[in-house]
Formats: sequence, C-alpha cells, structure tokens
Amino acid sequence: MSALHDPRLDGELPRVDRGRLLAALRALLPAEAVLHGNEAIAPFECDGLSAYRQRPAAVVLPETVDQVQSLMRRMNDMGVPVVTRGAGTGLSGGALPLADAVLLVMTRFSRILEVDADNLCARVQPGVTNAAISEAVRGLGLYYAPDPSSQIACSIGGNVAENAGGVHCLKYGLTVNNVRSLEVVTVDGERLRLGSAALDGPGFDLTALLTGSEGMLGVITEVTVNLLPVPACRRVLLAGFDAVGAAGDAVAAIIAAGIVPAGLEMMDAPAIRAAEAFCGAGYPTDAAAILICELDGVEGDVEDEATRVRALLAAAGARDVREATEAAEQARLWQGRKSAFPAVGRISPDYYCMDGTIPRREIARVLQGISDLAERYGLGVANVFHAGDGNLHPLILYDVMNPGELEKAERLGGDILELCVSVGGTITGEHGVGREKIDQMCVQFSDAELAAFHGIKAAFDPRGLMNPGKAVPTLARCAEIGGMHVHRGELPHPELERF
Repeated sequence: MSALHDPRLDGELPRVDRGRLLAALRALLPAEAVLHGNEAIAPFECDGLSAYRQRPAAVVLPETVDQVQSLMRRMNDMGVPVVTRGAGTGLSGGALPLADAVLLVMTRFSRILEVDADNLCARVQPGVTNAAISEAVRGLGLYYAPDPSSQIACSIGGNVAENAGGVHCLKYGLTVNNVRSLEVVTVDGERLRLGSAALDGPGFDLTALLTGSEGMLGVITEVTVNLLPVPACRRVLLAGFDAVGAAGDAVAAIIAAGIVPAGLEMMDAPAIRAAEAFCGAGYPTDAAAILICELDGVEGDVEDEATRVRALLAAAGARDVREATEAAEQARLWQGRKSAFPAVGRISPDYYCMDGTIPRREIARVLQGISDLAERYGLGVANVFHAGDGNLHPLILYDVMNPGELEKAERLGGDILELCVSVGGTITGEHGVGREKIDQMCVQFSDAELAAFHGIKAAFDPRGLMNPGKAVPTLARCAEIGGMHVHRGELPHPELERF
C-alpha cells in the first residue's frame, strides 16, 4: 500500500486484541510500568489541547532505553501503533492517544546525565523539564535559552518533538537552534545517535529533521543541549500604547534599527487586564497594547540599546515607558506575560489557543483581521504573542457548555491560521500541527510538498505506526476537504469524543 494513502495516517487503525497486547507488554516491562483500565489511564486521555479526549489501548512508562527498544520491536512486529508522550503540555493534540494504540510515556527518563561546562552543553534525558536544566547549571553561571511559558512543567523531549520556542527565541532561537545531538529509537527498535557534541558534523542534518517531527519519526531517548553564559546585564522595558497598530509599528522599528532584543513580547487589552488581575504585574490596564522588551549582554551595549529603544518606542507613540533594572522587578514584568494563559482561563470558561506566525510588517493588519473575524463569529479573543518573530497566540474565548460554541471556536481558529498564510506566514510557530491544524496543512502546502513529507515519513516508518494521523494529512484527505475549502466544523479525529 502506498505510504501516501495508508489509512492509518487518517486514523483508521486496525483493531487491537487487547488481551494479546497486554500480555506482550507485561512480558517486556515491570507490572507497574503497564497501565490499563479506565481509572488507570484516564490521566493520559488528553494533552494540553484538552477539548478532546481519547483513552489508549494501554499506557506504558519505561525507564531504560533497552526497554524502549524492546517495546518498539514488539509493537512493530505486532503492527500496533505507538504514540509518544512527554509531560502532556502540548497545545496541538500531538500526543493525543488513539484507541487502538499504545501510549508511550517518557516521564521516567528524568535525569541530567552530564554537564560539560567547558563545551557549554549538557546531556539530558527527555523527561527532564525545561526549567530544570537551567536550575541545574545556575551555579556555573550558565542557562538553557529556550523558555516556553510552560517551562516549569514541559519536558525537553516534548520541546524537541514540537520545536518549542519561548519569549527569548527572538535572539537565541528555537529548540532546533539549541540542540546539538539526539539519541533516537526507531520504529523497529534500532538505536541511533544523530549529531554530535561538536557544533557541526558530517552528513545530513538528521538532528534538525527529528526536531519538530512530532513523534512521527522516532522516540527521543537523550538530548544534548547548548548552554549559554548568563548575560552580565539585563534591562526590561515596558511600554503602553493607545493603539495596537502603534505597538506593531514599534516592533518593526526596533528590528529595523538593527537591535535584536533577547525578547520582544506584545499583549492586547483583554490579555493585559487578565494578567494584571491574575498576578499584579504592574501593567497599564487602560492601554490598548503593551510591549515588553528585554535587552541583555555587556552593560555598556545594553545601556546604549536601552536608550535607543526608548527613543524608538516614544517615536511610535508609546506612553508610560518604564525600565526595570532590578531582577525582582524584571521578574514581575515577565511573570505577567508568562502567566497570560492561566490568567485568561479565569475570565472565560474555556479558551482555544492558536499558534501562527506572520511577517512582522503584517502585525497590525493581522490583528485587525483577527478582531474582524472574532466579531463575525461573536467570540472574544485575547492576543498574546512573540512580537519580535511574529509568532501569534490568539486565545479564543468560548464556553463548551453552550451548544455549538466549540465548533465555532474551531472555525474561527482555522480562519485565523488561513489569514496568517495569506500574508506570507505559517500555521504554526512553536506548538506544532498535531491533530489541531492538520487540515490547514492542505492550505499551507501543495500536493508535491505534502508528498515529500510522506516520503520522509515512509523512510523512517514505512508502516505508519508512529503517531499516525498527526501533523501531515494524506493527499486523499486534502482532496476530500477540497484543499483550500477546509471543513473545520467536524471532529479533528473520528475516534475522539468531545467533553
């Protein structure tokens, strides 16, 4: 069967003999590492995209690479699909279980194996949380730069799978720019080492290929990450604006001036008010938008850039420009931004977090477009995003208890993503595609491009057993939904049940 039309890639999985499967799993793993039955597996039935739930055939929690290899060999022999899961904080349904698949949970791989301060890198297991890496090397004057808002909970393996970013990705890059090598177990149980501790290596860059592959090409069992010296000086500026467009213009002006901030974040009025009520960050609640700009480096350079940024903000129409020089005040300003998602959760029964990226010059235009779409659908939207690299996070507010509102939020989300594509952007910046955006892949890419993705998938996973139905739609699926004419009101997966 052609990989392009493998029904498993659309979620039509073969039925699994549960008794035979459990017997095979128990022969490979300790009894406490194999979970089954509704009560035991209920905590794993959804990830951060929690509008949908599905319970897998079984959940396994291995502790060694040998166990992962044995598991993958046996599941491959049996033709049983495997979905890999880290901390479960993903926001696109990438780790969403399938009913006739095994959910492979990597949280017990939680050790920092080696810190090489001389070579500015660390070897860690995939279950180590993002924040734990920086905490472990803080005493050496080092840190790990990518910092998603969920960094105290999200795992480094999941960060690699989704190519996570964070507020400092503008200057320091996404996960792909901060990973030197990976250890990966393939679908048939082979153990591969990709990349090296050096900054470059021979051959194809398979480390970059696996980063952002959403569990479709292999199971990540070890990661070597870059470490950076803690900057000698930091300054954080907060600027309020009376118009969202003016804040967007300020972003463009800062980058055009050749200044690359460590972070440049933007929030609109609903997000500002929610964050301020949640944690008292000191934001101006009467502003239409705020920018948070962090500068770091050598003290003299930072002071010079801070002066230039203040002038650029004022020229763009900013008011109430404040500069935080003390660590405690800087942390308070960032706390509001990093608490924005839970803060918005207090003002709406439910929200649907989107993730698209646009050219910086289109910020004002796209935000107006989002506002127009929200009005058309009759739903609220709070915008929080990485303005410096154009990565939007519109939070669509809805109430799942109101019939039809979830479907309406889905359609609005899809229209926002198509708006991003229409101005030269993309349907994801750091959350991945998963199940959430799989139909919009038909908008983003041509048939030839999708065929190339499937060719790569088939090279690593010819039977389509790894995380089937995620990230890349079949050509048949795109033809079914009419390419650009996406029917987003339907369930994103036939097996899933809504709350």
